[in-house]
Amino acid sequence: MGEQQDVRALDYLYEAGLLKRYKRTGWVVAGVPDPESIADHSHRTAIVAAVIAELEGASAERAAFLALFHDTQETRLTDIPYIGKRYLKASSNAEVTADQTVGMPEGLARLIGGAEAEYEAKESAEARCAKDADKLECLLQAVEYRDQADTQAWIDTSLAALKTDSAQRLAKLALDRSPLAWMHEARDSKPPK
Repeated sequence: MGEQQDVRALDYLYEAGLLKRYKRTGWVVAGVPDPESIADHSHRTAIVAAVIAELEGASAERAAFLALFHDTQETRLTDIPYIGKRYLKASSNAEVTADQTVGMPEGLARLIGGAEAEYEAKESAEARCAKDADKLECLLQAVEYRDQADTQAWIDTSLAALKTDSAQRLAKLALDRSPLAWMHEARDSKPPK
């Protein structure tokens, strides 16, 4: 492995840091004053993917890995709001990932490109769980933001997009349960000994 390949790997890590600064634009459109970043979304999406995969009998680790990389192309495309996509002909995620990984060590480029391809194909159980995690995380965030802005459209579209039984069950629970119910219950219960 040459120094230039290491430089390309390092550049990818710096590029991924942009996800911490880019805000999810749909929430800006909805009127949320300080919306989550793309990295915030991707982090919880990976956790949600692991939970869904475990409930569905798939590999939690693989689903979380796929979810972790699912929006890395947005360093170059940004988070284009749904309405904006009607007017743009963006490159495919595969094209962006290929550009992002040019010059990297071959195994690393294959790892990242393979994650993108598997996620987009939705053929594996883990990819389907990761895709559902993306939508369920959006629904959870919409529920959390609904006191700040009109997020019902995000709730409706996310709910309609869910495919796995586990994600559908969790989404239905989320609609009727306060996002802080867990905290109130923990506060009011005795800690385990």
